[in-house]
Amino acid sequence: MSGLVCLATESIWFDKNRYDEAEKRFYEGVNGPATQQQQSSSHAGDQELVSRMKSLELENQTLHKGLCLNYNTHVQDFIEIKHDIIKELLVAAPVKQEKVINGDDDDIDLFGSDEEDEEAERIKQERLEAYAAKKAKKPALIAKSSILLDVKPWDDETDMAKLEECVRSVQMDGLLWGASKLVPVGYGIKKLQISCVVEDDKVGTDILEEEITKFEDYIQSVDVAAFNKI
Repeated sequence: MSGLVCLATESIWFDKNRYDEAEKRFYEGVNGPATQQQQSSSHAGDQELVSRMKSLELENQTLHKGLCLNYNTHVQDFIEIKHDIIKELLVAAPVKQEKVINGDDDDIDLFGSDEEDEEAERIKQERLEAYAAKKAKKPALIAKSSILLDVKPWDDETDMAKLEECVRSVQMDGLLWGASKLVPVGYGIKKLQISCVVEDDKVGTDILEEEITKFEDYIQSVDVAAFNKI
């Protein structure tokens, strides 16, 4: 009996599940239109995003076409300029060749090197003039030779002093007599060995021997014993 009294005094909700279900349906009914509105708003946002993407894609294609067009235009301009330069060179080449054939090569220069050629020619001329002036100041080298002569008398009775006097009496421009000595030959005969220095351009051995042998009373022959360039 006491148990029933306790239950009667307690507030127990035996139908809570039913009320929970009813509350759930109520809120679902209230929130249903709001959910549809959110779906519509989301769909509209997707369409706007797709529209903007298409617009950006179209703009990108337009820019790409513009860049390609400008690039092709610049390339075409470069090709045309290159062709013009080649034509000018081909036209100028025969003119250059004609000038060379006619000896007028100095009148034309396709690469503008006339001034450089003139400057190089001027420097070359200055160097040649400086070399010529330096060479003119330097004394000219005179070619000389040292000659040793053997002068033979007729016999042992020939006056060798007179023979030497006759030899030294030969005077020429470019002839300088040197030392001498008597050298025994045999049978009491001696020869005169005498040295001299001559300028090669003025005195030759042939003319020297010819002038000495003119003294035939004392001199039998003249031989070149030694000949050296100085």
